[in-house]
Amino acid sequence: MNRSEKIMQKNPEQSAAGGFRRKDVRKIKKAAAEEKAAPAALDREQDKDFFGQTLSAKEVNLWYSSFQALKNISMEVPEKKITALIGPSGCGKSTFLKCFNRMNDLVPGCRVEGSFFIGKTDIYGRTDVNLLRKNVGMVFQKPNPFPMSVYDNIAYGPRTFGIRRRAELDRIVEDSLQKAAMWEELKDRLDRPALGLSGGQQQRLCIARALAVAPGVLLMDEPTSALDPISTGKIEELCCELAKSTTIVIVTHNMQQAARISDKTGFFLLGELVEFGNTDDIFTAPRDERTERYITGRFG
Repeated sequence: MNRSEKIMQKNPEQSAAGGFRRKDVRKIKKAAAEEKAAPAALDREQDKDFFGQTLSAKEVNLWYSSFQALKNISMEVPEKKITALIGPSGCGKSTFLKCFNRMNDLVPGCRVEGSFFIGKTDIYGRTDVNLLRKNVGMVFQKPNPFPMSVYDNIAYGPRTFGIRRRAELDRIVEDSLQKAAMWEELKDRLDRPALGLSGGQQQRLCIARALAVAPGVLLMDEPTSALDPISTGKIEELCCELAKSTTIVIVTHNMQQAARISDKTGFFLLGELVEFGNTDDIFTAPRDERTERYITGRFG
């Protein structure tokens, strides 16, 4: 039921008699105009603000005040593939990941040199950061659902970008939960608090929330590090399915996980990209001795 219908339903006697007050008529006209002007469901294929799905970093250096966290990093991430970033703690993986949706802009004293492109868009040029983060979703290490219902968590992003019609929001919520393999689990619990879900369910809900605005790229910062093996397996299956239509970059300390699900792997060490290539090559025939020592557990 749309808003104009709701206004009429609240005033059935006036509606039947054709006797709406002027302010009621104005409300109906305003609601109808807003519904007509409201954007349809977000669709990346028809979105003029869609950036693309290939990622590129060239000669990137990043400092936190005087500390250099990234040193001359260059990488080409292919579209609709899973790229894993591995390496010991503090080596720059998460810092590099967050550059692709400019979350490091929020860190005082952070300075970036070099170029980052998504498709043909220079994201550190004259780019609307809100549109950038619509194109590039982010899933963090710790699940962070909003303190609201399951439905409102997923509808939050689409509402932010102007979608108001309930039918469209319903479709987006169902579609996002379907993509996150959660619809059957949650279809009868959409009005329940999201914070009441298990840790694994909360993380998949956060993935569904990210998918609700149809991003072309999904960044994942150790999304399974706090989860049990069963929940981890579900997230990995979900990533493999999503990669059919979405570019995924995942930071992980789990070597087996990187080997299982990624197409490309980059090994970071002390702020440098030591090696980047096909995952099978990295794990079976690494070119750099440091890579071999890390993946065989001799340090890190």
